[in-house]
Amino acid sequence: MSNTSGAVTLIARVVAILDELDIPYALGGSLASSFVGEPRATADIDVALMVDPPLGEVLLERVRPEFYVPVDSAREAIRTHDAFTILPSDQSLKVDLFVLGAGLLDRRQIERRVLVPLPGTPSGVWVTSAEDQVLRKLDWYRRGGSMSDRQWRDVLGIVLVQGDALDLGYLHETARQAGLDDLLDRALRDAGPPR
Repeated sequence: MSNTSGAVTLIARVVAILDELDIPYALGGSLASSFVGEPRATADIDVALMVDPPLGEVLLERVRPEFYVPVDSAREAIRTHDAFTILPSDQSLKVDLFVLGAGLLDRRQIERRVLVPLPGTPSGVWVTSAEDQVLRKLDWYRRGGSMSDRQWRDVLGIVLVQGDALDLGYLHETARQAGLDDLLDRALRDAGPPR
């Protein structure tokens, strides 16, 4: 990733706010897949979080001194379980906050997140588990009409790097429940044997 130290500093800032407000979160997207798969450059930081509208108001008030926030669209995203962006005034990276709902993949992303050490954070950063990253990326791939080479490469990279460490039982069962079993089978075939 380009500007790695800037991204780490920005993650530490965002995580400190979420921890301060006791908001459950998990780092996702390209940055998270770089922790467990093959590194890839990114221009943004994706964070999935569980927040209701009252706590969302507190979050918006808390981030506004340090970040540009389109407040009306952020409120709507919190209400409808969508995404909104916050922009730090001192960096070119942006932070996309994905407000999770009650769906299977949303719940599992928080329930199965893993704590990863990160410089600048007292206890580390919560990152989406490798298995749930695979499922999330397969879901994004499907939603995008199965066209995103980037999402597909991320999935294959995680499968290759994680290899036997992946919980295949969990992956297959959750993929079946989420209607992703055909894509998971294809990804496991395309990835080939683990490294």
